[in-house]
Amino acid sequence: MHRYIHIHNFIVIAFTLSLIFISAEKSAVSSQYNGFIIKSPLVPLSQIYHGGPPRDGIPSIDQPRFIAAHQETYLRDSDRVLGLEGTEQDKAYPVRILNWHEIINDGDTLISYCPLCGTGMAFKSVDSNFGVSGLLYNSDMLLYDRETHSLWSQILGQAISGKRKGQYLHMLPLQHTSWANWKENHPDTLVLSENTGFSRNYNHTPYGNYATSTSLYFPIDSKDRRYHPKEMVIGLHYKGIYKAYPFIELSKMKQASFQDSIAGDKIEVRFNSEHRSGNIYLSTGKPIPSLTSYWFAWYAFHPTTEVFTYSD
Repeated sequence: MHRYIHIHNFIVIAFTLSLIFISAEKSAVSSQYNGFIIKSPLVPLSQIYHGGPPRDGIPSIDQPRFIAAHQETYLRDSDRVLGLEGTEQDKAYPVRILNWHEIINDGDTLISYCPLCGTGMAFKSVDSNFGVSGLLYNSDMLLYDRETHSLWSQILGQAISGKRKGQYLHMLPLQHTSWANWKENHPDTLVLSENTGFSRNYNHTPYGNYATSTSLYFPIDSKDRRYHPKEMVIGLHYKGIYKAYPFIELSKMKQASFQDSIAGDKIEVRFNSEHRSGNIYLSTGKPIPSLTSYWFAWYAFHPTTEVFTYSD
């Protein structure tokens, strides 16, 4: 009889301790991941890193103000912008501002920029408002939606944990180009004002020479040394196929555009070597959403990618 009492007590104690350990583990996870409880994510939990700032320590711009191109006085022609063609109004979002904020909630449009990966992306976000989680996967920012606190991978455009896990955002075509090039082709554009409501030095980048160095701040899953890790590429995901167009290869082309094919479909690649920008279009002229990013970032997410190389 005493034997069974001891066994019963042992089971109770073990169960109680397991609850304590589980609670402690949840608390540790919550602290380690900026308060996010991450359960069964779509990416390895061990590869999600704390980037340094707390949740919303990099503040998103939730009430963006815009001015007409002819009113703008703070941008240089060489400054990089993310250009979005709208049905009613074209808009430019300067990278020098995005370096400090990373996310702009512009109505039903989400503009995101990860300085560590050089990736600017636009999505339709009809029913969500997004913030900067302060967490990274493959050195790329993880966004979170403020409705469900689900975590989203920017490059994947997918929720990797939380209530919306597995859902995708609708990616929009975006031009990553110079301010001179954008305003020349879109003279009626609006441009994000530096009057953001935050006190930041938009004439200074907080990342120093990161964009030209070979160093990475955080571990990544896959590496490839064919190109400088910060070589810019146009990355295309089309019908399940990934393909990268490195700028160093595109710069060797004698023409500004050329025909290529992917998944059996003909596409047109347009590249402006002067302004270091490029986009991809279907044969109908319709733009295909593509991603301009550092080579290391594209490869880390898509190690099976095809790569365009120049050939005479």
